[in-house]
Amino acid sequence: MSSIKIAFRPEYAHPLQDNHRFPMQKYELLPQQLLHEGSFHQEDFFEPEMLDVAWILRTHASEYWQRLSNLELSPREQRKTGFPHSKELITRERMIMQGSLQAAVFANENGVAFNIAGGTHHAYTNRGEGFCLLNDIAIASNYLLDHKLAKQILVVDLDVHQGNGTAEIFQKEDRVFTFSMHGASNYPLLKETSDLDIPLKTGTAGDEYLRLLESNLAKLVEDIKPDFIFFQSGVDVLESDKLGHLALTKQDCKHRDELVLETCYKNQIPVMACMGGGYSEKISDIVEAHANTYRTARFLWG
Repeated sequence: MSSIKIAFRPEYAHPLQDNHRFPMQKYELLPQQLLHEGSFHQEDFFEPEMLDVAWILRTHASEYWQRLSNLELSPREQRKTGFPHSKELITRERMIMQGSLQAAVFANENGVAFNIAGGTHHAYTNRGEGFCLLNDIAIASNYLLDHKLAKQILVVDLDVHQGNGTAEIFQKEDRVFTFSMHGASNYPLLKETSDLDIPLKTGTAGDEYLRLLESNLAKLVEDIKPDFIFFQSGVDVLESDKLGHLALTKQDCKHRDELVLETCYKNQIPVMACMGGGYSEKISDIVEAHANTYRTARFLWG
């Protein structure tokens, strides 16, 4: 049995392959790269089905889910999500949610797991925005808590955009600590309040970024004592990113992943990592930065 499992379905890249605002092809290219180089093998991947609606309603408002699933959101509401809505899109979203849930359960048993998609941290209890319709980190967190698979969860959100939806969902839940390092002047304009927010100035480079991450993560692990970590591993922190406005190199981003994953490994804290954002001009930069996250996990967990 593989020591690392990765959720992936071809549907992750569809039906939005023609949406140039969001680089959907990375969802196909990343698993291809990992297989081609031999870092992972076909048996390391699994195809999630659709998440049971009961777990959607455990996290999201019933009215919102009914309107979303029945394609009743207004054109303005759809524009806020960044996607034109369709039945295929909702099916895709439920598959992504199930992928993160199953990956979290696997990580809880084996140490680490991934979802090639996921990281939909802009989805609120009652609305979607920023390419996020449902919040997979929140849904999987609630599943772990309800099944007593975790007592204290730490969300380490290192996407360049604040995890505003996750912060809102867990604002009154002490068992989930939300930690977000993000661009201070970046989307969303109006930020929510995470348990710990570290807003970064435009142009923040790798040395400063890694120093802040290392000191804060170490303190959180010591103080919060999490028994599960969700890692939002967006690569829109790269200096090449069109939407990021930070100045990390690919090597800096790799060091970031090493910092987080080594912390989990050394402290024996299960971790589930989801992809998050990445909008560099060259798709090869996006895929390579994401692939480094997986390579780091393979090195650590074998």
